[in-house]
Amino acid sequence: MSSEDYDLEEGKYLVALARRSMEEYLRSGRRIPAPQDAPERFRANRGAFVTLRTYPDGELRGCIGRPYPTQPLIEAVIDSAIDAAVNDPRFEPMRHEEADRVTVEVSVLTEPRDLRYRSPLELKDRVKIGRDGLIVTWALGSGLLLPQVPVEEKWDVEEYLSYACMKAGAPPDCWLTSNPRIQTFQAVVFEEKRPRGEVVKRRLEQG
Repeated sequence: MSSEDYDLEEGKYLVALARRSMEEYLRSGRRIPAPQDAPERFRANRGAFVTLRTYPDGELRGCIGRPYPTQPLIEAVIDSAIDAAVNDPRFEPMRHEEADRVTVEVSVLTEPRDLRYRSPLELKDRVKIGRDGLIVTWALGSGLLLPQVPVEEKWDVEEYLSYACMKAGAPPDCWLTSNPRIQTFQAVVFEEKRPRGEVVKRRLEQG
């Protein structure tokens, strides 16, 4: 990804920042300020998501982010970490003692781009599992799936498109029948192997 890429040391910094942001908010209710010593490239506007999973079973505990580059990456990670912990509507807000039992994952996103296609077959051919995240927008809403989701769920492209439509509140065959707006993006993903443990850079694409 060249300029879009981030190395492991940068990933460790972002994951540590996400964890510190989450834990301080759960402890005190306060949002930490952006670190003054943050690398300069983290001050550029970028989309980001923070995903929390229970340890060791790996169940989703929260996932919220900013898909569009509307704020500096450093701020997006702080805000997303807090939101994933306490503002994901699918879950009860985390308690401070749960921080010891979740792993933190940070996804840094490229800017979403419209995917131009003339038919469902062309759409299916242009989406690649492990590379592309999806945003589906139709008359009644929109929904997003990160590129790691179909890898984890072992979906093929048709399943991925169908689930992305359902995430938007649309019928699963919306991509076949309704010509929805499809945007794709890519992500660099870093995750803790265990709470406060080793951080690794995830490899999503196969082959």
